[in-house]
Amino acid sequence: PPLLEATGPALSTLRLRNVSWAAGGAWLAELQRRLKPNLKVLSVTQAHPIAFSCEQLGAFPALTTLDLSDNPGLGERGLPAALCPHKFPALQVLQLRHSGMETPSGVCAALAATAVQPQHLDLSRNALRPAASPGAPPCVWPSALSSLNLSSTGLEQVPKGLPAKLSTLDLSYNRLNREPRPDELPQVEHLSLTGNPFLDSGDPEALEAAWNSSVARTCVLRLPVIGISVTVALTQWTRDFT
Repeated sequence: PPLLEATGPALSTLRLRNVSWAAGGAWLAELQRRLKPNLKVLSVTQAHPIAFSCEQLGAFPALTTLDLSDNPGLGERGLPAALCPHKFPALQVLQLRHSGMETPSGVCAALAATAVQPQHLDLSRNALRPAASPGAPPCVWPSALSSLNLSSTGLEQVPKGLPAKLSTLDLSYNRLNREPRPDELPQVEHLSLTGNPFLDSGDPEALEAAWNSSVARTCVLRLPVIGISVTVALTQWTRDFT
């Protein structure tokens, strides 16, 4: 049934940290009844427990950012229950820092199971493995996803099964001992490798600049095909990298 019109505050941002609820998994539904439906940013960190009762929960039609970071007990098994299907139709940013995630592909499976389509996904500060469990089926990432943060996750190699194309991929401050090969990386416009061991003897800014400038040249060469001025494109790329 549709929710009754809330009489509480018309908040656009709500951040909850280090909290617990007597209502158990129904806490978010109870809170929702007291808020007007224009909440855009919801952050629930260090929660006890981090669980939602999806059956009692109404949709958050305006919510664009959901932050469930610093909930190490969440994990990939608990993620589908936290991403209640069809409750976050406008979600653009999903932050899962230090939230018990194990593999990018496991997170992908949770997104697919809940039909959540974020544009920006932050998995930093999780202890990630590069590959899914043997026998796990391949996963199709959300088509809207353009930015993936895998920084500070202890990765020793580029994970398999990443999205085929990204605008931004952050692999900084990991344990990569060699420069990733092009066939190990998705098609990416902005790549960050700062803080990895293989860069200790080199200049990380120079390497990233070389990679990103090569991507820029590729894109500029394609621009006449889609009818965009090369001069405008070059100006845009220069602004992005300065």
